[in-house]
Parts: sequence; C-alpha cells; structure tokens
Amino acid sequence: MPKEGGAEVPRKNVVRPLIVHDYLIQMGGAERVVALIAKAFPDAQIVTSATKYDTIFPEFYGKRIKNTWMQRIPGIEKRFKALFPLYPFAFKALGKLDADIVWMSSSGFAKWANFTKSTEVFCYCHTPPRFFWQPENYLPHEISNPIVRRLVSAIMPVFRLADYRAAQRITHFIANSNMVKERIREFYGRESVVIYPPVNVNRFTVSHDSEDFYLIVSRLVGYKAIDRAVEGLSKLGKRLIIIGDGPDRGRLQSMAGPTVEFKGRLSDEEVTWHMRNCYAFVFPGLEDFGITPVEAQACGKPVLAFGAGGALETVVAKETGLFFDEPNAESLASVVPKFEAQTWDSKKIRENAEEFSEEVFLKRMISYMEEKSNLSLGEFDINER
Repeated sequence: MPKEGGAEVPRKNVVRPLIVHDYLIQMGGAERVVALIAKAFPDAQIVTSATKYDTIFPEFYGKRIKNTWMQRIPGIEKRFKALFPLYPFAFKALGKLDADIVWMSSSGFAKWANFTKSTEVFCYCHTPPRFFWQPENYLPHEISNPIVRRLVSAIMPVFRLADYRAAQRITHFIANSNMVKERIREFYGRESVVIYPPVNVNRFTVSHDSEDFYLIVSRLVGYKAIDRAVEGLSKLGKRLIIIGDGPDRGRLQSMAGPTVEFKGRLSDEEVTWHMRNCYAFVFPGLEDFGITPVEAQACGKPVLAFGAGGALETVVAKETGLFFDEPNAESLASVVPKFEAQTWDSKKIRENAEEFSEEVFLKRMISYMEEKSNLSLGEFDINER
C-alpha cells in the first residue's frame, strides 16, 4: 500500500493514472492544485514541459516528473512565457502517452499532448489561454514593446485554431468557475462541469481581533487592478497593506498616498498573520476564481470585491463581504462607508470558506472522474497525508 508522509493511503490498485501540467516553473494557484492531485495519486507520473526544481512546492519532492526537451533550453526559467510558440511542439514530441486515465491541469499548452485512444483525459481548465483568446486584455501587461506586441498579435489566429483543435481531443472538461465554463463553451464549443479549486482552509483559524488596515495579497501586475484599491483607499485616508511584488509595483507606489504600505513578498507565516489581523480583505480585479479571498474568509474576515467573475462565486453579498459595481476607484471608495457600517459574523464567513476546502475539492473531483470513466480511483483521507 503506498505511503505519503509516513501515513498509509488506502487505494484500489486498478488504474494507471497520469498527471499533465503546462509547466512547473512559477509556483502559483494552479500548481497548488496539481500538488494536491499529486498527493491524492502518489503513484502517478507528472508530465510537464519544464520544471524549476529549486522552487517547486514540497509536495512535488520525490515525485516522478517527466519534462520535455524544453527543460534543456538555457534561461527557460526566466523566458518561459516568451517561448510560447515552442510548447505545442514540445508536448507533441513526447509521442502518445499511455495511461488509463489522465488528470490534466491547463491554462495554456498541456492540451497539445497526445494520448492513446483508450485514455480518458480529464482537463481541469483554469482558463483557455488568455494570450490566444483575449490578447487585447493580456498582451499589453506582458509585452511592453509595441512592435513585438503587434507581431505577436498577428500570429494569434494560428494559435487559436491550433488550441481549438487540441481542445476537441479532450474527453472531459472541468472548469474552475462558471466564468471559465462560459469561456470553454464560447471558445471551444465544449460543455464542462464546474469544480472549484481547493483552498487549504485548515491553514487558517478564525480571528476575532482586527487592526485598522485593509489587506491585499497579490502579484503586482496590471490586470489585477490593484490601482483601484490604491487610489480609492488613498483618497479616503484608509490604511492599506499590500503583500506581493511584480512589474506594476513602481506605478502603484507612485500613486499611493501615505496610508498605503507595500510589504513585498512575505513568508506564509507572515501572510497568515496579516490575514488574521486585517480589518478586511480587498479583491479589486476581475479574476476567474481567486483563492486569496477564500483564505481571508477562512480567517473570518469580510471581503470588499469587484462584483464580477470569481468573486461572485466565493463571496456572499452582505454575509461575507460587499461588492463594488464599476471597475474604478470611485466605485470602490463609494462602498467603503456601507462596508464599515456592516456587522460581520466571523463564524458565517468561515463556514462559507469551508465550502472550498481541499477535502470538498477531492471528493467532487474523484467522484466525477469515477462517474465518467467507470473506473475505481480509490479512497483518500487527505488529513493523513
């Protein structure tokens, strides 16, 4: 019986699983989902384009990771986004991967991998690639040179067609939110089921104490719309702490008032302290899902969020947070007096966060995969991992 972390994990040895992911270079929300699936399927090999081994999550230690030839490209760890035209060729060069069942994580390129005809492929789609399907929203934040940006935009129709064709080879699509479900239908003409991403809510405990600051935890990139919160809360003279770093930091600091503090990157322990001690969490951008607002709610903290996208699925209006309706600083600022007049029940807020726990995710994911594949995938108790 396989063991993980010294504890036995009951399994039914009936299938050969395979995990496929775009790349293990930057460790973010998608990689945390892959890490959890890798723990649930400890015998599964992980196939990916390239891996940055010195920064991967501990859950990947000791796992069988198979990289493509892109792993040997000098400097790929820094240039992995710029090399996007190579990924289709890299995944195809792997040949036909043989497994009974594949759990795929993709927001980009993993769909180009080929499998034997009998393989059931479940694609957990974080989003269809934004740079292919929504280049006007994505490329300005990723490519600063206007000439290069125009050249990249010109070849996007070729990649959109290739991405569409790759999507037709997927057996089952799983969306991480209703927003992504609509994109899968619009771009690929495919239906999907929604299973929300897992959040490690057990890492957090409810705090009934609050200091006088609002909190943001995010990469500082343009599309995250952190400027709405910086501008809006600066005008109100509200204290705002921002944890995270990125290319937009300089611009944000230039517009920030004296009540806004930039902490940069902090340890998990320091982030948790700020989550537990903030007055409220701010989520100002349009996201497909958004894990950090759920983490804040796991601490019993309310969320002030832009009323669109994933926030509508993770925040309950007037119970666990409030929404501002227009995508600008003025709209955010206008909601703050009402937000601060509200009485918040930390217990109810925590209960909402628990609907997005790792346990709930695995139960729903494995149940769906078993239902559609007619295979027995085993039983798991992630509290014993």
